[in-house]
Amino acid sequence: MDFFSEIIGETVILGIDSLILGFCVKQLSKCKHILNALQSAPVLDIDSSLNKEINKYPSHVIPYVVIRGLVKPLGNPITSNYNHSVTGVIQRLTIKEHVIARTSAGFWSDQTRTIHEVYNSTPFVLSNGKYTIEVVDALAAELLDLDVISDKFEPMSPGVIDHVWGFFSGVRQRGLQTMEEMLRDGSYITAIGELSRTSAGLKIQPPRDGLPLYLTTATKSSLLKRLASSRDFLRILMVLFGTVAALASGRIVYKYLKKRKRREAEDLMKKQLAAGRRERRAHTRDKNLSEVQLCVVCTENPKEIILLPCGHVCLCEDCSENIRDKCPICRERIDSRAPAFIT
Repeated sequence: MDFFSEIIGETVILGIDSLILGFCVKQLSKCKHILNALQSAPVLDIDSSLNKEINKYPSHVIPYVVIRGLVKPLGNPITSNYNHSVTGVIQRLTIKEHVIARTSAGFWSDQTRTIHEVYNSTPFVLSNGKYTIEVVDALAAELLDLDVISDKFEPMSPGVIDHVWGFFSGVRQRGLQTMEEMLRDGSYITAIGELSRTSAGLKIQPPRDGLPLYLTTATKSSLLKRLASSRDFLRILMVLFGTVAALASGRIVYKYLKKRKRREAEDLMKKQLAAGRRERRAHTRDKNLSEVQLCVVCTENPKEIILLPCGHVCLCEDCSENIRDKCPICRERIDSRAPAFIT
């Protein structure tokens, strides 16, 4: 327990650092998996050759593919709430609260929190002329690029009471931000996911092996650069937190070895002192003793220790250090011992 109190700081640092390092390792593994899959994913055009290409794969399923096309709704599109001339297939409405909050250090900082977010969607396809591919479960996309249709900020006008309350509560209201984003009808986007052919036609959907679905305006090369940048950043973080973990572990090992060395030195000193005491006792003991006065164990030294609670005086001080459980005379349990002076 004493040693743990000495290394509690290093232990806390090592524990937190290990959690962060484990998270970085997991994210790096995921990033490399996605990067390798995306590098090997074929880029296909939405045309007559697509059916021939999908016939090359088992069960008419391409696990990961890159498709580019125009967004076209299946049915009535969604009309913007703020610009009725804009229509789309996915709509995201967000309300954010902007506040000035007091931090634990006593400073005031701007903070934003989302208090309401809702998605609306309608079925849509990616088209190229008369050829189409239906996009399934678009809201599950890990990357979903939407155009900002409206972004309004309504500032608050706090009164005196609001200022006083904000000072004591540590939160001052700044205002509300209302934002509308849409995936517009007619947008040219890149879809990356699992392509399959069913009786209803061609569909692209989230892959079944855990790879992400992307619906983005970026190209394949842009996504590869973005993922490579994320991979390199995670590697830097791993080196940084790995170094911290190594330093914390080294500090713990150093303190342990230092404590063990100190304990060994103390044990050696105790042994030396005990040996010195035994030598001094040997010089001061009487030599001409009767058998009744000798220790019942070694039969060399005089009886010097009384065992309690039985009260037998039967051991010299040297032998009493090795006999701690039961009295050698009556076999009763030894609770304590004390020096005995026999005259």
